[in-house]
Amino acid sequence: MNRRELDALLTAIARKHLQLDTLQTRYSDRLDFHDCAVWVIRDALQAAFDAGVAHGRSLVNPSN
Repeated sequence: MNRRELDALLTAIARKHLQLDTLQTRYSDRLDFHDCAVWVIRDALQAAFDAGVAHGRSLVNPSN
């Protein structure tokens, strides 16, 4: 997975779980800081972990 693919994956997770449009710094407190429930953060972290596991498995067993 290259940097562009990783950025796209993390952005997709942020959109789905955290309702964030972008992970880019926009230099605005209103746009760069968000309140999130801990269970929402947990779900986003779990999604990122699961994606990493799946990617690792694809490197070990490329046929899947």
